[in-house]
Amino acid sequence: MSVVCLGELLIDFVAMQHGVSVGDAYSFQKAPGGAPANVAVAVSRLGQDSAFLGQVGDDPFGHHLAEVMDSEGVDISGLRFSTEARTMLAFVSLTAEGERSFVFYRHPSADMLYSPDQVALEVLNGRKIFHFGSVTLIDDPSRSATLMAAKAAHTAGMLISYDPNLRRSLWPSDEAARQGMLTGLNFAHILKVSDEEVEFLTGGHDIAPLWRQEMQIIAVTHGAKGATVYTRKSKHHVPGFSVRTMDTTGAGDGFVAGLLVGILEHWGDYLTPMESIVRFANAIGALATTQLGAIPSLPNRGAVDKFIKGPN
Repeated sequence: MSVVCLGELLIDFVAMQHGVSVGDAYSFQKAPGGAPANVAVAVSRLGQDSAFLGQVGDDPFGHHLAEVMDSEGVDISGLRFSTEARTMLAFVSLTAEGERSFVFYRHPSADMLYSPDQVALEVLNGRKIFHFGSVTLIDDPSRSATLMAAKAAHTAGMLISYDPNLRRSLWPSDEAARQGMLTGLNFAHILKVSDEEVEFLTGGHDIAPLWRQEMQIIAVTHGAKGATVYTRKSKHHVPGFSVRTMDTTGAGDGFVAGLLVGILEHWGDYLTPMESIVRFANAIGALATTQLGAIPSLPNRGAVDKFIKGPN
C-alpha cells in the first residue's frame, strides 16, 4: 500500500436544484464523501494502493460507506464503527456556478469520537505517504487521534500530506479555526491550500507564513484557473482545464490524489517534474466537477489520460 488517509467519511446529500439554499431545496442525491476518504478512493482509481483510517457510525449509512470504500479497493482494515454516535451527514447546495454551501449533522458524529486507542497504526507499516485534513483537528478525541497518527507517520519516515480544508461552520470561531488548521502545518511535507484558505490563514495572498521547517511543497489551487506549486527552489503556475462544471465537491481532493500519485510515480525525484505532476492533478480536479457528488465523480486513470490527450 502506498497512501494512507485519515479523517472523516460521510454522506453528502447534494441538492438537485441549483442556486437555492439547503432549506429551499426539495430533493437531494445521496453521495459518499469526506475529504480524506475522497483522496483514498481517487488514489485507488488512479492505480495506486490506498488505505483509510477513521470512524463511522454502526448504522446503515456507515456500513454503506464501508462497502463503497471496500468496493473501490481501499484497505478499510483500520475503519472503526461507533455505537455511541451516528455517521456524519452533510447537506450541500450549489450556486449556479457550482460552488457549495454546507449544513452538517454531527452533534456529535462518529468521526468526532475517533480516539487514539482506535487508530490502527499497523496500517502505516510499509506505506509511503500519510494524508490528513483539518476536520478531525476540531475537537478531542479525534484531534488527539489525528496528531498521534501524524507523529507516528513522521517517525516511520513517511511523506506527510496535509489539506487544511476550511469548513468555518464546524469550528467555534474563525480564530479557533485558524489556529487549529495551522497546527497541521507543523507535520506537513506537502501542503495543499486553496486561494480562500491562504487568505484565511495568513490574512493576505503571500504563502511565506505557511512554510514550516520540513515542508517541501505548497500547492495553491485557483479553481478553474489551475494551480501554482511552490518548492524551496521553484514556482510553477499550471493553467486549469475548461470543463462544464456541475458540482465542485471533491475537486480539491481529486487534485490532492493526483499530486500524491504523481509523486509516487516519480519517487526519489518528484520535485523535478512538478509542473507535469500538477497538470495531471489539475485534470483530475477538473473532471471531478463534471458530475454531482465527490466519490461518484472521481475519474479513473484511463479517463484522466484520455482527457489530458484531448480530442483526436
